[in-house]
Amino acid sequence: MPLFFLIPLCTALVTGYFFTKSTDEIAYLAGVFACISLILSLVLAPWQIQFVLLIIVLITTNKLLQKNEYKQTEATGKPPR
Repeated sequence: MPLFFLIPLCTALVTGYFFTKSTDEIAYLAGVFACISLILSLVLAPWQIQFVLLIIVLITTNKLLQKNEYKQTEATGKPPR
């Protein structure tokens, strides 16, 4: 399994740290660079890691939707569609 995706991931983590610690305009540039590096690392990641992240996102989204439907049912008294 090639680990090339770790290089932009580490770069994203370091620039994200600079983004949180800086207060001037360079922080915005560091934030943009961190987002680009994070997206690049996700694209370069092996399919196993991408698959695990997809499963985590689907499970989390499903739980959030169920919680939101429960709140909507409690507020309106009507069952969700």
